[in-house]
Amino acid sequence: MALNVKPLADRVVVEPAPAEEMSSGGIILPDTAQEKPQQGTVVAAGPGKVSDAGTTVAMEVKSGDKVLYGKYSGTEFSFEGTDYLIMRESDILAVL
Repeated sequence: MALNVKPLADRVVVEPAPAEEMSSGGIILPDTAQEKPQQGTVVAAGPGKVSDAGTTVAMEVKSGDKVLYGKYSGTEFSFEGTDYLIMRESDILAVL
């Protein structure tokens, strides 16, 4: 099923990776102790930012890229039962 959300300007929609449910020592973590994921997959990207000169600067990330972002970056929303984040391209730290 395709995502029917089209981000504007330099924003991207990211599907976060699932949170770790087990610690490195093998202890099962409850929901309250799990950390927010800091990586995910880009599912939609906007056309790019318009520069001061009036030209559109193309996006560096594209749909399908695995990205690393800040812990508290973006705005969470749910669409058809799936959780997503929408954030500016500048909030993305790296492409994995």
